[in-house]
Amino acid sequence: MTAGVKTIREVSIGVYDGPHATPELHDEGAAVFLGIPNLLPDGRIDVTAARWVAERDLAKWTRRVTPQPNDIVFTYEATLNRYAIIPEGFRCCLGRRTALIRPDPFQIDHRFLFYYFFSPTWRAQIEANTLTGATVDRIPLTTFPEFEVLVPTLEEQKRIAEVLSAYDDLIATNQRRIALLEDAARRLYREWFVHLRFPGHEQVEVKDGVPQGWQQGSAHDFISILSGGTPKTGVEHYWGGDIPFFTPKDSPDAYYVLGTEKTLTETGLASCNSRLFAKNTTFITARGTVGKVALAQRPMAMNQSCYALKPKQEYHDLFLFAAIKDAVEHFKQVAVGGVFDAIVVDTFKVIPFVLPEAEVTKAFGNAVQPLFQQVETLLLQNQQLAQARDLLLPKLMSGRLDVSGIRLPEEMAA
Repeated sequence: MTAGVKTIREVSIGVYDGPHATPELHDEGAAVFLGIPNLLPDGRIDVTAARWVAERDLAKWTRRVTPQPNDIVFTYEATLNRYAIIPEGFRCCLGRRTALIRPDPFQIDHRFLFYYFFSPTWRAQIEANTLTGATVDRIPLTTFPEFEVLVPTLEEQKRIAEVLSAYDDLIATNQRRIALLEDAARRLYREWFVHLRFPGHEQVEVKDGVPQGWQQGSAHDFISILSGGTPKTGVEHYWGGDIPFFTPKDSPDAYYVLGTEKTLTETGLASCNSRLFAKNTTFITARGTVGKVALAQRPMAMNQSCYALKPKQEYHDLFLFAAIKDAVEHFKQVAVGGVFDAIVVDTFKVIPFVLPEAEVTKAFGNAVQPLFQQVETLLLQNQQLAQARDLLLPKLMSGRLDVSGIRLPEEMAA
């Protein structure tokens, strides 16, 4: 790869930041107020809990810049190294602590520049230029345009971006399939256990809204609520083993948690209050990010900011997961302000829970198991695709690997 060093100023039309204030925000509106929480570490934009700016206010809050497709938005204060490409048709304005680069298409491919921001070379440059303040770290936008990028020819840039984006496109396709599978499982749960159209429901008498043979109570009545614990952080041989250690930070967007940021040794597990929980154990986060429900994809331990949930009676693990996920979503809707501050054991005493006959839960588990297995398979595929992409990225960006010899992932699968 023939490459030269250029500055951000040389490869961009401009670098712009947003207003250093917050407009009146709404649950819906004309444009997303794009802040740090909306920019995910993997480069995606998440608008699940976005706040919106009204049409009448939009001109004021886009006075500095109106984000356009192919602009790259980034964070420059507090949480650094978040980047995302503005997609077609996405209306937004910059929030506090976010800025954008408008790449010059005659100098640099916007996708190449986006991927370059994930390279070790760029991250080292960010670290070297980070100013540590009394409250937050920040990158000075006055000097940011002088930061350097290793730039090959436009043709090579486009090929590198094509290779890396092929991995991301496959990951995105799998994510859409995962969402459909999870939605199918959720709909089946609600069909059977909320609308009471389970197999054989025609022959079952319903009294006070509960089919005959079903039990009604609280989640606490039917679920064993198990606590976790953390080994001493200063004891080195407790950490870095083969046992995943689940904490709220590891909560996935999808059903399964595949791995965790921290791991324990056997000695570390023995030294803390957590047991080793089996695959398909339901975890719920109790502090920090509260009320996230996930399934263990493999045996793992857990810290004290979560609970592990197990059936007290004989019923299917996947029914428990679907039921508690549905119950928590309902509980969030009726909770004060729509949020949990924390979950304690007594919280489960006020979460309504209806337990069907064991055979019905087993039938449900058997019906959704293929869906869960497909979700697990796709998540593992995405994990492998992301690992392959992340191995390629620094080699391609540094020129240590010739892009002309790289095959796209779909070509390798053919």
